[in-house]
Amino acid sequence: MRFLPPRALRRIAAAALGLLVAGEPAFALSRIKDLAQVEGVRQNQLVGYGLVVGLNGTGDTLNNAPFTRQSLQAMLERLGVNTRGTNLRTANVAAVMVTANLPAFSTQGTRLDVTVSALGDSKSLQGGTLLVTPLLGADGEVYAVAQGSVAIAGFAAEGEAAKITRGVPTVGRISNGGLIEREIEFKLNVQKGVRLALRNPDLTTSKRIAAAINDFMGADTAEPTDPSTVALQIPPRYQGNLIRLLTEIEQLRVEPDQTAKIVIDERSGIIVMGKDVRVSTVAVAQGNLTVTIAEQPQVSQAQPLAQGGQTVVVPRTGVKVDTDEGKKLAVVRDGVSLRELVDGLNALGVGPRDLISILQAIKASGALQADIEVM
Repeated sequence: MRFLPPRALRRIAAAALGLLVAGEPAFALSRIKDLAQVEGVRQNQLVGYGLVVGLNGTGDTLNNAPFTRQSLQAMLERLGVNTRGTNLRTANVAAVMVTANLPAFSTQGTRLDVTVSALGDSKSLQGGTLLVTPLLGADGEVYAVAQGSVAIAGFAAEGEAAKITRGVPTVGRISNGGLIEREIEFKLNVQKGVRLALRNPDLTTSKRIAAAINDFMGADTAEPTDPSTVALQIPPRYQGNLIRLLTEIEQLRVEPDQTAKIVIDERSGIIVMGKDVRVSTVAVAQGNLTVTIAEQPQVSQAQPLAQGGQTVVVPRTGVKVDTDEGKKLAVVRDGVSLRELVDGLNALGVGPRDLISILQAIKASGALQADIEVM
């Protein structure tokens, strides 16, 4: 009998394990990196007020935007130009709000993207240049400065009898237009403990994350404190090297759990149902009473040579009532899956608007084991 070398056996075992893993559903497991984020590793929002110049007559009307006039005069005074008491009539300047997100652990001198949005009655920011604009954080401190040429995705063109607008020409973006001037102090590597914040809070998911971390570490270092938080104590061998621990933990895979929920957006008619939605035995009938009223006035003319004859408009109204008598009562079986529920409702010819009402009625009857969230 021929024996395989240990290296060949390990390769065969690894290949077999790969086949088993490949046979599992790809969506069953998710990385902890995708399910949670480390507390303190976050972006910070910045905002500023500035001026965009160089517009081709599409800027703010200074008579209608006094803040643009005041900002323009203040800027010119800082540059040594006195315009007080004069009548400014330029249409090449627009007041804008500048927003940006300061990434976590950004260092001084690095750049970030900024978004520029018109504040007044400017028609377009195309071809404009943003002047130096300080970007402030929630504490009122300046963390970045923005300046540069504005790039917009839309455009507007008009003539005397026609006008066309594509996209939003009053919002633009400056790639790498912000320069970071101040850093936010946060020393992650010397923390004695960290907390993982779940993006979708759930008791079962937080427990599974803690169990996966403990199995990997070989000790009880992680503990779920609430549905959205997992507290992690730093083992002695990782003291002073927290980055190494987090990079190993965030690659662990966990099967997330979710509650049975139906999300409804009545404005757009969008319905999203989770895979765990279940329905008890219930009978559903869907029908509409439609009344159609059509006005078809007719013109009645007088006979030729008639004395005192006049042409009049005679009203004629047609009324049609549709009670949808062809609709039938359908029975939805107990414990049907999401696919069976959707197929059954589609068989009734139910549209999105009617489906919203049916789901709410089933929920009111107590036969729907899921939460309904109306956006």
